[in-house]
Amino acid sequence: MKVTVVGAGSVGATCADNIARAALCEELVLLDIKEGLAEGKAMDMMQTAALLNFDTRITGSTNDYAKTKDSKVVIVTSGIPRKPGMTREELIGINAGIVKTVTRNILEYSPNAIIIIISNPMDTMTYLALKSSGVPKNQIFGMGGTLDSSRFKYYLSQALSASPNDIQGIVIGGHGDKTMIPLTRLATYQGTPVSHYADAETLKKVAADTMVGGATLTGLIGTSAWYAPGASGADLVKAIVRDEKRLIPCSVYLEGEYGQKDICIGVPVIVGKSGWEKIVDFQLNDEEKALFSKSADAVRNMNSVLATL
Repeated sequence: MKVTVVGAGSVGATCADNIARAALCEELVLLDIKEGLAEGKAMDMMQTAALLNFDTRITGSTNDYAKTKDSKVVIVTSGIPRKPGMTREELIGINAGIVKTVTRNILEYSPNAIIIIISNPMDTMTYLALKSSGVPKNQIFGMGGTLDSSRFKYYLSQALSASPNDIQGIVIGGHGDKTMIPLTRLATYQGTPVSHYADAETLKKVAADTMVGGATLTGLIGTSAWYAPGASGADLVKAIVRDEKRLIPCSVYLEGEYGQKDICIGVPVIVGKSGWEKIVDFQLNDEEKALFSKSADAVRNMNSVLATL
């Protein structure tokens, strides 16, 4: 089985590294437009194979999509990262052209590939990739909710002084600082509501910290995060290639679900060998429905920029 990661920057390389270490495929292609970057990082990773005991063959390529032929899964990380003070919306004009071109080239050589979008603004880039390609809706989806939920679990674990592995928490809505919706009401610690262990004010702060989790890291390190985004992409690859049928929040195309149409936005879905296979209805309460509707409006506002490009 072959997996391709497009974009050999920090996120793409971290994603590839996680995929190789977990032995999720026999062959992994790392592709980038910058001469020598993907080849160098692929070689560096392969020189860890004897140390880390993996057998995945990693090859790098400078913009040669023929080498991606017959990929089962493709992760798209291409595009410029956010800089301090930059919003995901500001990235649309630059990254839209990149993502559209990458999607077209990938499908030329792997028409049945499942494509995971990480490039920002993620919901809008997922929508663009799907609409411009014409492939079935389950074949292209965005990673955002996977990452946001991991950050939610982190902040919950900090507040509860608990292991993140004992926390269950989901974030839905747009992958943006003002559009994501941490579902605190449904979060649990070892099967019991987190509200049993933290007061409302603490949980409100957890939600607020989650929503600006990406911006917080951008401010601290001067660019977009890469460890958690890369690991999130690899986690989705695992769910697909191992046909895990796991419930994971992802940005997918809605046709009436959650009261929305013609939009890609984060909702809980089942992920398996066919991509995202089913949307799960969490039965949101009135407050959560209102927040989701507001989030969808914000994503549509971002999407409207595509018409001007």
